[in-house]
Amino acid sequence: MGLRAWWQDADRAWVTFPTDDARGHLAGERRVAWAHFPTTRNVPNLVRNAFLAWRVLKSFRPEVVVSTGAGVALPFFVLARLVGARTVYIEVYDRVDSATLTGRLCAPFTDLMCVQWPEQRDLYRDALVVGPLL
Repeated sequence: MGLRAWWQDADRAWVTFPTDDARGHLAGERRVAWAHFPTTRNVPNLVRNAFLAWRVLKSFRPEVVVSTGAGVALPFFVLARLVGARTVYIEVYDRVDSATLTGRLCAPFTDLMCVQWPEQRDLYRDALVVGPLL
């Protein structure tokens, strides 16, 4: 929720995993969809999340899809392109020596790749260093 200043005045929808902390942070939000997990190398959940992405993107019609990672990002980024939404990927805070699997998979579908450390800039072509977001 450290990015609150970016999204607090925007019409928004959230897609995340139904963890206790997510439920707590998103209490009171109008549009929340719970993604299927685990996502790591889980093809059935990839398919389920692709259908979820299609439903959310077709009903909400976002201008921008932003992700901070996790396997659920890939179907949303691929399908966001089909509905004309731009995509922003924010690479994780704690990985500075190699790109994450989700980052590598989403990169071809990403309009803006944001990284939190200058060292991460070398991992992604044209990445924007936004600094630590926590």
